[in-house]
Amino acid sequence: MAAAAASCLTLPCKSKPFSPSSSLSNTSSRRAGFALRRSPEATSLAFASSLSLTAFPTGVGFLRPVEKPRAPPLRRPAVVCEAAPKKYDSASKRTRQAERRRIYNKARKSEIKTRMKKVLEALDVLRKKSDAQAEEILPIEKLIADAYSAIDKAIQVGTLHGNTGARRKSRLARRKKAVEIHHGWYIPAAAAA
Repeated sequence: MAAAAASCLTLPCKSKPFSPSSSLSNTSSRRAGFALRRSPEATSLAFASSLSLTAFPTGVGFLRPVEKPRAPPLRRPAVVCEAAPKKYDSASKRTRQAERRRIYNKARKSEIKTRMKKVLEALDVLRKKSDAQAEEILPIEKLIADAYSAIDKAIQVGTLHGNTGARRKSRLARRKKAVEIHHGWYIPAAAAA
């Protein structure tokens, strides 16, 4: 017990030096067992050896070592570093083939759109003409034949679905027939009867 009372506990004060307030005089601090001790590094508060055990029967109350509850170990998310999967030769070949086909199909579709646009514009010009002759439809029929040929080739190689090609060809034929009916070069069978 005597050895425990003789030991000294020092707390460094980092914020600002300790100064006793006006209410706590030097004599009252000595009576309570506190003593000011100045050190060159920082001002600290030390307990005097004359501290009676009757004042603090269970030890120094506010300076008792505190056992921190053990926290469970931190679970960090596992970092998974995977290398990119190896691309096999067959896969890279398929990629090259797909790109080649994409460019080829894009060119075919563009050709079809261009040919259809030329036919539709020529038919619109012919429809708006008031003094159009029946022979003026012959160059347009040549443009229609070229468009049909491009559509059929696209269907054959698989660029267009068969139904899509048939729908586009039908669109051109109906527009041509509408122009012929407008100018009176063609009379439908239902209207003739």
